Amino acid sequence: MTRVERLDAAAAERHLEDLARILADAVQGGASVGFLTPFSAADAADYWRGLLPVVAAGDVLLLGAWLDDALVGTVQLHPSVMPNGRIRAEVAKLLVLRSARRQGLGRSLMEAVEALARERGRTTLVLDTQTGSDAERLYRALGWTPAGVVPEYSLLSGGGTGATTFMYKLLA
Repeated sequence: MTRVERLDAAAAERHLEDLARILADAVQGGASVGFLTPFSAADAADYWRGLLPVVAAGDVLLLGAWLDDALVGTVQLHPSVMPNGRIRAEVAKLLVLRSARRQGLGRSLMEAVEALARERGRTTLVLDTQTGSDAERLYRALGWTPAGVVPEYSLLSGGGTGATTFMYKLLA
């Protein structure tokens, strides 16, 4: 059985080991989510500890996905804090353990983050993703629109640089 729910800072801290495992697995699997290999669970835990204060402040909204009783996925919503940006938010760090993929968890997380954005009056969502990745294919299938591609945007763990596709979705 799967479920998606919001994690406040206290819940994120309680699940820090699981969140670190999810992030480290994604990076070790080649996901372009801001980090390069080598990347350990300890590195991932440091990232999550640094994020806890902004989650506590409400500047980042965090969702988790469970498969049975195991936390296996997560996604973040970063609402714009600018006065003219009160209608928009960035979706970031959609992560699902490689062993739990292809079970609809990424889709469930994205649907939940879009619902959370709507609840907060955020009708314009943006994200960026590695061009040609499974994530890009998922976003397209969920109705996201490519806004453009920037070549050589980020370093890749395997060496070299990769293109990034910037996408948006206007919520009804």
